Amino acid sequence: MDIREIFAFNLKAFRRAKRLSQEELAHLAGIDRTYVSLLERRVYSASIDVVQQLATALDVEADELLKRPVKASK
Repeated sequence: MDIREIFAFNLKAFRRAKRLSQEELAHLAGIDRTYVSLLERRVYSASIDVVQQLATALDVEADELLKRPVKASK
């Protein structure tokens, strides 16, 4: 997994865990909904400022969005 894929995976996972739509997350983070979609689909890369805005909106530390997910054991 590259960093963009890790970020996209974590962003979507945290958003779903909080039961937020892309639109709701975008509103909380002060960004456009389509941008959230593009980030989750790895079309765009997020700036460090946007990573922080999204982390704040999700109530997690910014580094949590960039950590490699733990793989489920078999």
